[in-house]
Amino acid sequence: MTTTQDSIERSPNAALSGLFAAVTTPRLASGAIDLATFDRHLELLLDADVDGICLGGATAEYPHLEVRERIDLLRHAARMLPRHKTLLVGIGASSIWRVLELGAHAFEHGSRAVLVPMPMFFRYEQEDLYAYVAEVARTLQAPCLLYDLPDFASPLAPETAIALLEQEPHVRGIKDSSGRPDRLARFADARGARGWTLLIGDDSKLADGLALGWNGGVSGLASFCPELLVALVRAATSGDATRLAHVRALISELIAALAAFPVPWGIRIALEARGLPTGPLPWPVSDERRAHAAKLKSWLPAWLERAEAADWSRVSSSSQG
Repeated sequence: MTTTQDSIERSPNAALSGLFAAVTTPRLASGAIDLATFDRHLELLLDADVDGICLGGATAEYPHLEVRERIDLLRHAARMLPRHKTLLVGIGASSIWRVLELGAHAFEHGSRAVLVPMPMFFRYEQEDLYAYVAEVARTLQAPCLLYDLPDFASPLAPETAIALLEQEPHVRGIKDSSGRPDRLARFADARGARGWTLLIGDDSKLADGLALGWNGGVSGLASFCPELLVALVRAATSGDATRLAHVRALISELIAALAAFPVPWGIRIALEARGLPTGPLPWPVSDERRAHAAKLKSWLPAWLERAEAADWSRVSSSSQG
C-alpha cells in the first residue's frame, strides 16, 4: 500500500494547508458500517477536489464507534485515497490507551498528522490537558494537532495550546472548533514566522481565518457540499471578494438551516437529500425531530439548485495559495 508516510519523514515540520473534508460514518440497518456508502462519500469529496479528508472527528461521531471499527475504516480509506491527497485522523477516545492505539494505526496507514481532542465527559484542569497531550505527542513521536472542541470536550485555553505548541516538538498546530473569533488573531500572532498549522474547525469562521493567515480548515459542511467549501477557499486565497461574498452567503444560509440539529445529524440528513443516505442515526428519533428533518429536506433542493448554479470553475485550482 502506498502511503504518505514518506512525505512525513521528508518534511516533518511542514505546515498543512488547504481544505480537509470531515467524513461521516454511514451505517446499515443492522448497525454495521456501510462501506459501499462510505466509498461513495469519499468519491464525492475527491471529485470536488478537496485537499484531503479527515476521519474520526466530530462529524464522524467518533464517540459512537468502536476502536476496531475506526481502524477498519482507516485502513479502507487509506487504500482509496490518492497519494497526492492528505489523510488526517482524529484519535479522540475514552482512554489514553485507546488514543495511543488509534494514533499508532493512523501513522501506520499514512496519516499526515493526527487530531488530538481533549478528554470527553468530565472537565479537567488545564494542567491535566497539558499532561495528556504531552504524553500522546511524546509517545507517538509524530505530528499532532490540538483539537479544541469545547462544546463536547474539556475546553483548551489558548494559553495552554500556545504553551504546548512552543514546548512540545511533536505538537505542530491546532484545529480550533471553538467558534470564538478572538482566537483567530491570537493564534496567528503567536505563531509569527513559526511553521505551526492553524486550521479552522468552525465553517462560519473559515474565511475570516484565511484572511488572517490561517492555513485552511477541517470542514464538516464540506462533508455535504465540498464544492462550495472548495470555492470559498479558492475565492479567499485568490482575493476574489465578489465570489467570496456570494459563497459566504450561501454557507450562512446552510448553517442556519442545520442549526436545529446535532451537527452530524444535520449533515447526514442533508446528504440524504443529495442522494447519499448514510443510514440510521445512532439514537431514536422523535416525531418532532422527524418533522424538522422533513422541513430541512424540503428546503434543501432549492438551496442546492442555487449553489449548483454557481460556476465553480471560475476560480481555478491553480489560484489556490
